[in-house]
Amino acid sequence: MKKCALWGVVLLVALAGRSVWGQATPGQQDTLQWLQRVAAAGQQLSYSGTFVYRSGGQSETSRIVHVSANGNQLEKLEVLDGSPREVIRRNDEVKCYLPDSRLVIVEQRSARRAFPALLPASFAGLGEHYLIRKSGRARVAGYDSQIVRLEPRDAWRYGHQFWIEQDTGLLLKADLFDGRGESLETLAFTELRMGAPASLDILKPNAIQKPDWQVRQAKTRDARGEESRWLFRAELPGFRRQAVMRRNIEQDGGKVEQDVLHWVFSDGLAAISVFINALSPSHEKPDIGIHSLGAISIVKRVVDGYLVVVMGDIPPLAAQHFAEGIEVRGK
Repeated sequence: MKKCALWGVVLLVALAGRSVWGQATPGQQDTLQWLQRVAAAGQQLSYSGTFVYRSGGQSETSRIVHVSANGNQLEKLEVLDGSPREVIRRNDEVKCYLPDSRLVIVEQRSARRAFPALLPASFAGLGEHYLIRKSGRARVAGYDSQIVRLEPRDAWRYGHQFWIEQDTGLLLKADLFDGRGESLETLAFTELRMGAPASLDILKPNAIQKPDWQVRQAKTRDARGEESRWLFRAELPGFRRQAVMRRNIEQDGGKVEQDVLHWVFSDGLAAISVFINALSPSHEKPDIGIHSLGAISIVKRVVDGYLVVVMGDIPPLAAQHFAEGIEVRGK
């Protein structure tokens, strides 16, 4: 599950490439239309409910309220387990409240990828790398659903299975599975109500922001002019470069706390983020190597005095292969 962090790390998805619609059979077109309904429903519908995230032996429960009204997207996500965390979103502005740290992180996001709005608006090229098919019906959180399964055509990506509410197209459950078909990560509604709440007051944060709280502004800007220093020699099939940006965190008063270059690659479902920042003598020795956070693979390397971090919902060997191909140009 994607949680608040200083970087508010979001695996962005913006698709490019060749359309599969003209090549699809009528059955494939019908299946792709189910996925398109998911992409629209997560944004356009109003709903509220409770969902559970499971990965390995860990689980986390969250409550979500999403309102789509008068062209605006309003949302509140509250994590119910462990330390209190709340995410309040109005269109592209996101505020993450961390009461235990007395901290609010403010970020502008032009793309969103969080349950149940997991899917992009377009599916260009998706059929080249996944076998897409319907896989029966099931009941989730009291609603009838159509199951759609996407099986990877190679070892560079995981598979996906989606349970889609039959009438509205809202995603009820999502499962990420490995090459053996074993579940790595599941998100599923346990309780769901369609429609807007009686009062929008429910979208206000529970946390009371006091004067001693700190506010961090997470800012991004296009950095296409700064990327020429770096080469990506091991790009994975189907993963196209979507964006390169410079991300920083500003403390109160405008002081820059962190500053990194951030690339985004995607195959239409899976996404890879690459973060690169210069190391200084004051930096602690980085914990290099391969790590995992649920279904997210993380690889850290030091390249010519820079810390390179690759993270994505892809197999560990795919992340390692991709990371080892990142070099300084001319070296």
